[in-house]
Amino acid sequence: MVGGEGRSRFIYKDVLPFAAMVMVELMVVGGNTLYKAASAQGSINSYVFTFYVFLIGFFFLLPCPFILYRRTNIPPIEFSFVVKIFLLSVLMYLSQIFGYIGLKYSSPTLSSIMSNLSPAFTFMLAFFFRMEILDFRSYTTRAKVIGTIVSIAGALIATLYNGPTLLAYSVSLNWLIGGIFLASQYFLLAFALVAQAKIMLSYPLDIMVVFVFSLSGLFVAGLAGLVMARDLDAWKLKLDFILATTLYMGVSSGFLNVVIQIWTLRKKGPVYVAMFKPLTIVIAIIMGVLFLGDSLHFGSVAGGIIITIGFYGVVWGKAKEESDPSAQTTVPLLQPHHDHAIEHGGSLTL
Repeated sequence: MVGGEGRSRFIYKDVLPFAAMVMVELMVVGGNTLYKAASAQGSINSYVFTFYVFLIGFFFLLPCPFILYRRTNIPPIEFSFVVKIFLLSVLMYLSQIFGYIGLKYSSPTLSSIMSNLSPAFTFMLAFFFRMEILDFRSYTTRAKVIGTIVSIAGALIATLYNGPTLLAYSVSLNWLIGGIFLASQYFLLAFALVAQAKIMLSYPLDIMVVFVFSLSGLFVAGLAGLVMARDLDAWKLKLDFILATTLYMGVSSGFLNVVIQIWTLRKKGPVYVAMFKPLTIVIAIIMGVLFLGDSLHFGSVAGGIIITIGFYGVVWGKAKEESDPSAQTTVPLLQPHHDHAIEHGGSLTL
C-alpha cells in the first residue's frame, strides 16, 4: 500500500510535470511549424491571424476564473491595474506580431534558438530598471552576466553565420530580417516579464491576471487588425490549412500552454519550467527537416549550443539565488512573489 502511494506521488510530482513541459514545448514548436507551412502555402495576414488566436484563447479561458475561484473572495480590480495589464497586452501583442513576421522570413528553428535569449534579456532589463544589483563579488552575478554575453554571442552566430550544410539556406537578407524580428520578439517578451513582476506584486491571483490580460489583448488585437487589415476578404475564414493552424494556435498557445505552465510552476517552480526551453531547438530542427524540408547548417547548431550554454548560465545563477538567500541580488522575477500567489497557482508565464 505504501509502495503504491509512493508510486502515485512520484508520478504526480515528477512524471506528470515532466510530461507536461515536454508537451508544452512540442505544442510551441508545432504551432510555429504549422504557421510557417501555412504562410508558405498561401497569403496569411499576421494581424487577422493574431486576433483569431486571441479570440479562441479567450473563449477557452473565459470560464476558468469562475470555476477556480467560485468559493474565493476575489480582490477588487482597480483601474490602475487594468491600465497596467492593457500596456502589458500591447507589449505581448507586438511580441507575437514580430514573431509571426520573423517566422515568415526565417524558420521555426531560428525562432526556437532565439527563444533562449529571454532569460538574458530579462536580466538586462531587470538591471536597467534597478530590480537587479550587479555585485561581481557574487558568483551568481558573474554567472548571469557571462551567461547573458554568451547567449547574445550565440544569437549573432545563428543569425549571421551558416557554415557547411549538415543535413539550402544561405545568409540571405530575409534570414537576417527574420533573425532581427525574432530577437525583437523575445526582447519584448522579456520586457513584459519584468512588467509582469511588478504587476504580480500588487495582485495575487494569477488566473485573473491571465483573464484580464486575454481580454485586453483581444481588444488590442482587434483594434490593430481593423487598422492594418482593412480588406474584408482577409477576415473571412475558410475550411483550409490556415483555419486549422489558427484553431491549433488558439487552443494551444492561447489556453493550454498557459494553464499547463501555471500548474507546473505551482508544482515544481520557475527554474524547472525554464530548464525545458532549450528542448525547443531540438524539436524545431527535427520538425523543420521532416515537415518543411529545411536544411540544417553548422551555424544554426553552433549558435543554438552557445545560446543554450548561456541560457543555463543565467538560469543556474537564478537557481542558486533561490537556494542561497545570502546570494540574492535581485527581485525574484521568475518565481512567486508571496505565499498568496503560491496558493493560487504560482507565478505567471505569459
